[in-house]
Amino acid sequence: MSVDEPKSALPPRVHTPRRAEPASSVRPTRAEIGLANLRHNLLVLARTAGVPIWSVLKADAYGHGAKAVARTLERAGSAGVCVALIEEGIELREAGLMLPILVMGGHYGHAWGELIRHRLTPVISRGDQLEGLAEEVRFAGGPPLAVHIKIDTGMARLGVPLGELAAFASTLAGLPEIALDGVMTHFSCAESDPASVAAQLERFEAGCGVLRAHGLSWPRRHAANTAATIAHPNARFDLVRPGIGLFGMAPGVPNGPRLEPVMRVRTEIVALRTLEKGQSVGYGARWTAARQSQIATIPMGYGDGLSRALSNRGHLLVRGKRAPIVGAVSMDMTSIDVTDIPGAAIADEVVVLGSQRGPLGEDTMSAEEIAAATGTIAWEVLTAISRRVPRFYRER
Repeated sequence: MSVDEPKSALPPRVHTPRRAEPASSVRPTRAEIGLANLRHNLLVLARTAGVPIWSVLKADAYGHGAKAVARTLERAGSAGVCVALIEEGIELREAGLMLPILVMGGHYGHAWGELIRHRLTPVISRGDQLEGLAEEVRFAGGPPLAVHIKIDTGMARLGVPLGELAAFASTLAGLPEIALDGVMTHFSCAESDPASVAAQLERFEAGCGVLRAHGLSWPRRHAANTAATIAHPNARFDLVRPGIGLFGMAPGVPNGPRLEPVMRVRTEIVALRTLEKGQSVGYGARWTAARQSQIATIPMGYGDGLSRALSNRGHLLVRGKRAPIVGAVSMDMTSIDVTDIPGAAIADEVVVLGSQRGPLGEDTMSAEEIAAATGTIAWEVLTAISRRVPRFYRER
């Protein structure tokens, strides 16, 4: 390669970010990951589906820590793993994962060599990706690389549109360097619109027919996320791809199987002070005491994933009882009103997400409740817990 060749032509060096490790943690803020609940959810979903589970572990396993989660699921019987990014797949290979890893994000740039070196299976969504991948396989001199094809049946993000599928199939059929291992699609409304699912399945069948007409065959088809795995048996095909369900939630699916939450986020009170009536707290003085109030400070803020949208509206758990967030959630700290929590003291546990049993009772702050309070979805609540919050893995 010439030294004058533009840097954009150089293959990227893919690195994976590091998270805070338990051994180096100083703050009492941490996320506790219940591995027994994770295995329970995998087993429940496998029994429901009746076909192999390929666990979706994108976004650092929905914030739970992909490496430890993947190793646990591999030992518990997951047949494969799905990620969004090449970087995520490399992180799992470097952690020793032996399962098939499907990279679904669709953007590979010049990183075809990384896919081959780390035995990652790409999802191909565009015709122009085929020649680039085939050229890399020829250059590497190895066996054909297994790929999955994504057909766009209505999600309108990635995938080969039905109108372009014949030309795509013709190109693929002429490339011996590429081995077709699977065909997939993705539902837009699996949790809310059965008619939409039925329409997408019909288009998927039509797309598979186009591929077969060009002499293509494959060992597996797949379409079902968590909601479709539970609610749409005809969408299960040869494997299913649950994500959020593995971590204890199936929003929008009533009367589904019992799933257990896997993440619990806790911290501690690090300061206490008494505010007189009329005094305020936090940036912008957005909360003013209407009475003499006992205010506690916790070392967790929006930089850790405690949403700023919870300012003056959210609650945390102290001694088994809810304490309102007062004032603005700041980057590193948050204030809570513990006036009505007798005995609140420095070093008391504060639960941000999950359940707590204490001397004043027992309660739960679920990801769904937090999502409703902040105008978002449970997926975002989990993935927002940042990498500077160490994950502690528990069997119970």
